[in-house]
Amino acid sequence: MYWILFIGIAVVSYLVQANLKRKFEKYSEVTVASGMTGAEVAQKMLRDNGIFDVRVQPHDGWLSDHYDPSCKTVNLSQDVYHSNSVAAAAVAAHECGHAVQHARGYAFLRLRSALVPAVQFSSSIMTWVILGGILLINVFPTLLLIGILLFALTTLFSFVTLPVEIDASRRATQWLQGAAITSHTQQPMAVDALRSAAYTYVVAALSSLATLVYYLSIYLSRRD
Repeated sequence: MYWILFIGIAVVSYLVQANLKRKFEKYSEVTVASGMTGAEVAQKMLRDNGIFDVRVQPHDGWLSDHYDPSCKTVNLSQDVYHSNSVAAAAVAAHECGHAVQHARGYAFLRLRSALVPAVQFSSSIMTWVILGGILLINVFPTLLLIGILLFALTTLFSFVTLPVEIDASRRATQWLQGAAITSHTQQPMAVDALRSAAYTYVVAALSSLATLVYYLSIYLSRRD
């Protein structure tokens, strides 16, 4: 049953990623009504929200866009930074949505940021702990339990990420329309692009949860 679940999630993940790629390629061909590049959109959204201590800078990699709260930078991929497409505007506004969350003290962003050091540590060792725990399940079952707790932390992080991403997209789409960056006909495109991106986080969270349940089943079914 678990293998069927994992295969199902893998298929859904592939379809979601393929859909995301198709949507962004499609909306990358539509010039945004304002004619502004992703960099210009980001700078304007920050200014409109009274944020002047965040830098907007180019970053390598396709859809590698992210906001770094530790150094207050909005990092936009080259295709987004220099493009004046609807897709670029949507991505840039979304990342600035995180900057707005940071400035406003959004609770889930604070929680996610607080979890980062623990998740980084957990991710660096949990694979080996879980593997050792499975191999030694009948000798030292506590090792697997420790691995499960480490993995549970990454699962928690995945679910905390969901409201952070959804709220950033909500802020982005509302601002894009209010600031007249997108036209009436382009607004649904921006919403669609960001919704497609959000699905990837949903699938990742569900996949992490399914894996956690699988490890728990191994631990609970061990021989006494």
